[in-house]
Amino acid sequence: METIPFRMPLYLPAQGASETEATIIEWRVAEGDHFQRGQILAQIDSAKSVFDFEAPCSGRVIRVMRQEGETVPLVELVLEIETRDAAMREWIPPAAGRDEAEAAAADSAIANRDRGEGVIIQGVGGYLPSRVVTNAELVKGFPELTDQYVYEVTGIRQRRWADDDERPSGMAFKASLEAIRNSGLDTRDIDAIIVATTTPDMAIPSTAAILQERLSLPTVPAFDLNAACSGWLYAVATARGMIVSGLARHVLTVGVEMQSRLLDASDRNAYFLFGDGAGAAIISAGSTGHRIRHVQIGGDSRGIHTARREAPGYLLPNGHGDPWIRIDGHALFRFATESFSTLIREAVARSGWKPEETRWVIPHQANGRILKAAAKRSGIPFDRFFVNMENVGNTSSASIPLALTDVQRSLRPDDKVVLCSVGAGLTTAAISVEW
Repeated sequence: METIPFRMPLYLPAQGASETEATIIEWRVAEGDHFQRGQILAQIDSAKSVFDFEAPCSGRVIRVMRQEGETVPLVELVLEIETRDAAMREWIPPAAGRDEAEAAAADSAIANRDRGEGVIIQGVGGYLPSRVVTNAELVKGFPELTDQYVYEVTGIRQRRWADDDERPSGMAFKASLEAIRNSGLDTRDIDAIIVATTTPDMAIPSTAAILQERLSLPTVPAFDLNAACSGWLYAVATARGMIVSGLARHVLTVGVEMQSRLLDASDRNAYFLFGDGAGAAIISAGSTGHRIRHVQIGGDSRGIHTARREAPGYLLPNGHGDPWIRIDGHALFRFATESFSTLIREAVARSGWKPEETRWVIPHQANGRILKAAAKRSGIPFDRFFVNMENVGNTSSASIPLALTDVQRSLRPDDKVVLCSVGAGLTTAAISVEW
């Protein structure tokens, strides 16, 4: 005798005991669809990983309760289905079947999140050296090129290069002071310092430790990280983790680069691209500020040879080897264009936004042609990409916080903003912010 069909709810499965929510990236079924046991119903993003939500039985979709891009508490249903599988009458939902104490704890965490408890960008600041270097100055060594040609290829007309007596730590210090002032905090409120750079003052100690001394913060943790052009977004992701885990409430994050001394004046692939500068921001726990909605970082070692420099630091080393920044322009263009567009689409979806709701995309200021190509693939028009490379060049890990210092004057409360980067390695990162 055939089992009579019955209706029941489905919940998202948990990938770890401590998880309380997950984000629906993409539905693979729609209302009215029939499905088989083990069929993928949706792709899900959790704190542990991106995974496939597989059907626990065969049946038919009655109602889809949640939209793509929506973050869902694991105690709330996402699908109503109809099935003839009698075993499902005894099925214990992965999240909803937890004991009352666990459910209450999860509900409390969700309630705190909904009241606005979270991680915010509280203040940004930047510093650019005073020396302006134009394309006209640089093409003097290339009689076959014009300054207009360089602009058409790169999107850059000029960049800032540091004076001989400047150091990366000094630029970071000036950007940090502006960020602290704009945050409304006292320097003594800072609990940690993270400096993203590929051009540190020296190998040991870290540039963060030198900055720490200048800020008179002798006891807080301070360290450098190197994720190339994605470095500052990696620093923000790390700061967010420190805040969520309770290690800090206010973290100073800095991106700083002094690349002008590492450029081969005969290498037209890299010579016209790079500038010097520093950008900083305070990442804080709280509900009043610019709320960080979603963070993702990653990498793709297939692009490891597209951009490189063999020697560390911001000065040329004594000895043999190739000391200059080198890039494979064609390979980098292909990797970066694909990665930028994927990052933007995923950040928008995982934040629960629609592409047309995104006020600004603030990308790493890599190259004008790369960003225009990425815009075409991302679904967001290029006129909503904030670009300031024309006047500052590619400042690597400093580029996004420097762009934020420029664009913040035009941002309104609740504007939806995506920050994204692709860097040597390849490293990738994206952060969505509700301003």
